[in-house]
Amino acid sequence: MYDLKNIYYPESPEEAVRMLEADENSVLVCGGTDVLIRIREGRLAGVSLVSLNDMRELKRMERESDGTIHIGPAVTFSALSDDPLIREYLPPLGEAAGTVGGPQIRNMGTIGGNICNGATSADTASMLKALNARLVLLGSGGEREISIHDFYTGPGRTVRRREEVLTDIRVAREDYEDMYGAYIKYGKRDAMEIATLGCAVLARTDTDKTHIRDIRIAYGVAAPTPIRCFQTEEALRGRPIDAALFARLRRDVLSEVSPRSSWRASKTFRIQLVKELGERALRQALARAGVPDILKGGGGHA
Repeated sequence: MYDLKNIYYPESPEEAVRMLEADENSVLVCGGTDVLIRIREGRLAGVSLVSLNDMRELKRMERESDGTIHIGPAVTFSALSDDPLIREYLPPLGEAAGTVGGPQIRNMGTIGGNICNGATSADTASMLKALNARLVLLGSGGEREISIHDFYTGPGRTVRRREEVLTDIRVAREDYEDMYGAYIKYGKRDAMEIATLGCAVLARTDTDKTHIRDIRIAYGVAAPTPIRCFQTEEALRGRPIDAALFARLRRDVLSEVSPRSSWRASKTFRIQLVKELGERALRQALARAGVPDILKGGGGHA
């Protein structure tokens, strides 16, 4: 059923790097929800596995004195969405993790795997883009820290080298403090479904709750990789929170996305989802920020 050559169990990330270098036919595995499927389907037949599943240091979640939040890549989706630290400081990320698959997948799958498989449909990836997350990769030459905006290079491809191990996901205080957000995923079913389109929005308002101070808009499955709509964000910053704000979002995001047709949905339908989910996620984010009644209603139907 599973054509494996060897399974290695390193005791540290450094040892995992050495094992990956020693066996050029080896791949990393943690939760296994993606890798084991590829092996069973024959796409990775005969590989060796380097397992990170029992490495406790890659499962930590903590907040430094300067407010930086560290998330270990071996943290499962369930642990992420249930953790008090995430619920207090990064609830939109926990919300995104809670949309992944069903309970079995969330209990096994990890945030690191969700990022490193390079899929544009990865539910946590768009929210991490909205949070300006930074990723720490360990290789034989030591550590390197890169922005998540520089991580994806194409469909299913990232800058992570085969022998490198993702050891930390970092979110700075200025990227979540006073930010309210929402993640909305559209699929043909409510559960156990890969996203047809996903949208993550974070917003920060002025003290009067009448203007947008800062906004982040990110999508999954709206381009070959998870993307941020930086130009739209710039156009919306400082604007009053009114009907024109949502109309501007719906118009401007279309110039930054490039969805395609697939068996899940047509390009035309995904373009409609880009507009609808963007507006709905922003409305939810602003409602959570305490913006009053202007947010009631609005938004079309996907």
